Amino acid sequence: MGVTPASGINAGPGQTNAAASAKDSKAAAGFAGGDFETFLKMLTTQFKNQDPLNPMEGSDFAVQLATFSGVEQQVRTNELLQGLAGQMGTTLPHLTGWIGKEGKAAVPMTFTDRPLTLDIQPASGADSVILVAVNASGKAVSREEIGTGSGKVEWFGRDQSGKKLLDGQYAFRIESYSKGSLLSTSDVPVYGLINEAEVVDGQVRVTFAGGSTAPATAVTGLRDPL
Repeated sequence: MGVTPASGINAGPGQTNAAASAKDSKAAAGFAGGDFETFLKMLTTQFKNQDPLNPMEGSDFAVQLATFSGVEQQVRTNELLQGLAGQMGTTLPHLTGWIGKEGKAAVPMTFTDRPLTLDIQPASGADSVILVAVNASGKAVSREEIGTGSGKVEWFGRDQSGKKLLDGQYAFRIESYSKGSLLSTSDVPVYGLINEAEVVDGQVRVTFAGGSTAPATAVTGLRDPL
């Protein structure tokens, strides 16, 4: 067998006060938007009430248009900064506690000389479960019957003949069968060391040892390195 039962400690990621941050950001954006609307009304009123026999000087008009553009850009900048500050203020500081821990996610993880810990959850009613390991090229490199139990197992990276597989990234899935019929196929979460957390395109992502990445919301368990 290439897998053996393992023990681990699950601790789901903490909750953030996203609702409060969104409320504060909305209030701040509304205040900035109010200034913008006031400026627009003032400029429109000035156009309506200026003396046609003594129109506004071109230089004055240019200055006001520049001011108008500056106010608009400032409003947009403030909204972006408030959104980013809210995201970083409630999420990234929380994730600093994840760095150096092992997170559980259904993404490819790097296998070297140490076994990987998998969290197996077969379909209800299954009488046979097959664990499939897939390499970085998407090729299934091993298939083995692992029984119908659920929980954490250690994967030692051996092929059908017992030979150690090459170091690299592997993803896993289980096929649950009942009386020879396939019930379901599901991805298997794996524990990997978290090295980094960052905001990418507005989404908080974590990077595991070996380079795999996943959204922070995809990490469903944490534990201290074994």
